[in-house]
Amino acid sequence: MNIHILTLFPEMFEGILQSSILKKAQEKNAVTINTINFRDFATNKHKTVDDYPYGGGNGMVLKPEPIFYAVESIPNYEKARIIMMTPQGIPYTQKKAEELKKEEHLIFLCGHYEGFDERIREHLVTDELSIGDYVLTGGELAAMVVVDSVVRLLPGVLGNQESAETDSFSSGLLEYPQYTRPEEFRTWKVPEVLLSGHHQKIEEWRKKESIKRTLQRRPDLIQAHQFDAKDQALIKTIKRELNHEN
Repeated sequence: MNIHILTLFPEMFEGILQSSILKKAQEKNAVTINTINFRDFATNKHKTVDDYPYGGGNGMVLKPEPIFYAVESIPNYEKARIIMMTPQGIPYTQKKAEELKKEEHLIFLCGHYEGFDERIREHLVTDELSIGDYVLTGGELAAMVVVDSVVRLLPGVLGNQESAETDSFSSGLLEYPQYTRPEEFRTWKVPEVLLSGHHQKIEEWRKKESIKRTLQRRPDLIQAHQFDAKDQALIKTIKRELNHEN
């Protein structure tokens, strides 16, 4: 996969791109990630990338020329998914990450000020994404979130591919509780079933705990998930147990 990130602050990416999974992914040649300062593509001597909005209003708007020229400088940009990070975008989800991991080329546009000239959105962008219903100073942090969540899904990036497949949201549910050594800490013990060595019972316990945690913390995910008859019966049992606890 090739990733290009258009930003006014490429230095913001130095730490994250040279750390942890993103660094390892590049070392394994699973992905190449480049940042482009689109100020370099401004058309006047002052390197201006923004201007006052037509019709009046507060703030400044990013001009179309630097963005278009920067994208058009990227080889084969026509085949890329060009992603605008914006509060107006569709909510970003694990499902979208799974979709984007199949692409060979992603280009991210990181906005600032009062946003982008509408012609960028209409004639250049293929996707608009939001990581939440709040406003950031710029699109850089949002782009980092999306890049990290996509790259970790690429083949060979994680040491154990099952780690990505069983993460929260990958199944549409929150992940079950996890434990490790020691078996007992400050009188708090690991559930007996996890020490039993009985794989079927362990899987059943994990499935139940995953559904239980999702019911407690994100019931909206339960409503959106497709369950078979066996799991629907399990949900009814868990609800009765939760009502009894309360």
